[in-house]
This record gives sequence, structure tokens and C-alpha cells, in this order.
Amino acid sequence: MNIKAALTRPLYRIYEERLAASLDRGRLPGHIGVIHDGHRRYARAERLPDYASSYRVGMDKFIEFLGWTEALEIEAVTCWLLSKENLSRPSEELEPYYEVLVELFERLPQALDGHDASVRFIGSLDLLPADLVAAAKRLEERCSAGSRRITIALAYGGRQEIVDAVRDLVADLAAGTDDVAEIAAGIDVEGIADNLYTSDLPDPDLVVRTSGEARLSGFLLWQSAYAEYLFVDVYWPAFRRVDFLRAMRDYTSRNRRFGL
Repeated sequence: MNIKAALTRPLYRIYEERLAASLDRGRLPGHIGVIHDGHRRYARAERLPDYASSYRVGMDKFIEFLGWTEALEIEAVTCWLLSKENLSRPSEELEPYYEVLVELFERLPQALDGHDASVRFIGSLDLLPADLVAAAKRLEERCSAGSRRITIALAYGGRQEIVDAVRDLVADLAAGTDDVAEIAAGIDVEGIADNLYTSDLPDPDLVVRTSGEARLSGFLLWQSAYAEYLFVDVYWPAFRRVDFLRAMRDYTSRNRRFGL
């Protein structure tokens, strides 16, 4: 640790605690969606030897982040760790990330032990390597009973989710009739929502994206129609508790109108 960091860290801790104490707990989001962006740019900015080093810093931060949300009693968190579009990246970038994700999924049961949290995955997991899918399934099995909901989006695309939801809805409707007009009439907002990957979760109240990119890139497209958005300049591996608390302060100061 450099001298400047050593001097400023105690001050940040005091500031963090004051910031946490000042939050209106009754106005905090019940469900937060997070786009964990900026690993590769962080690696370049910090002159790390490889992307895997940045990925590991980011996954350590992910575990810290889950602790921060628990401390504020956030009931649900949906975390986008890999998009479907990311799968088109070169194998020399993807394979190290897959390895780091397997490591994360093996660590999480111990990190979440005693924290009343359950974990589930959404996305096109069939497109992922078998060892990564197996690690995800083991994590779901080992963390299946908690009341706090942690959802991890892997090989996830928002458009694909909506397509899958409509397909499932149409299949259900077609099981009861072969009348095309009747099937078409049965396709409605409630039916699609009931077939989304996250149909058992409330819609997100807040979506946070790190790294300074001001776009959703397809994350929870349907569910985030009336969410609040916050785009943070810092790369995910450098995201701090103070950044999280500032995001919560920003959210609690907003007047949500839900399109009214």
C-alpha cells in the first residue's frame, strides 16, 4: 500500500460509515441489477500481466459486493457476469475467464455460508463449457434455500430471453387449441412476463453499470422498463464500497414515477 492510500483509507472508512448511516433504509431498492463491466480496461490501466489477473480482482470484488448488499438488506441482486455476445470473443480471452468463474463458483458456497442467500443462474448455459456449467449447477444445489436471491446471468441476452418467453407462452397456448387467432389473442404482457427467466423475481428497482458505458446492452430489457439507472465511471475491479453507498444515496433521492 502506498503512503497516500495508507493516509486516506481511514478517512474513507469514516466517510463510508457516515454515508451508510445517512441512508433512508425505507427507500433502498429491493432488487438491484448490476452489469459488471470494465475488467479488460482495468487490466490495461493497471498494467496487469494478463486479463485473468483482472478477472480475479473482479470476482473478489463480486464477493465483497454481495456482502455490501446483505448489510443493507437488499432482497435480490441480479448480476450479469457474461453476455451471450461475449461468447464471440477470442478463446484466449474467454478461456481464462471461464477458469476464473469456475473458481468463483467453488468459493461462493463458503462465502455465503450462514448468510441466508440462494443462488440461481439464467441465460443460455448450454452454450458454455461443460466444466463451467457443472460448477454452476453445483453452486445452485449447494445454495438453494436462502431467502435473499442472488441471480447470476451467464451467456445471457435480453432479446433472447424475450424470444424464449414468447416461444414458451405460444407453446402453452397451442397445447390447448390449434386456432391461430386464439393463440395470438392469448399473447399478452402478463403471459410474456410469466415466462421470463426471472418470472419469480420482482422487477429491478435499480440497474448499475460500471466502467462509464451508458447503455444497457440488452440487460433485463423487459424487466427494467421502469427501473432507475446509474452509470458509474469506475471499472468493476476498482468499484469500492463508497461507490456502492453513493449509488444507494443517489437512488434514495430519486422520485420514481413508473411512467406516470
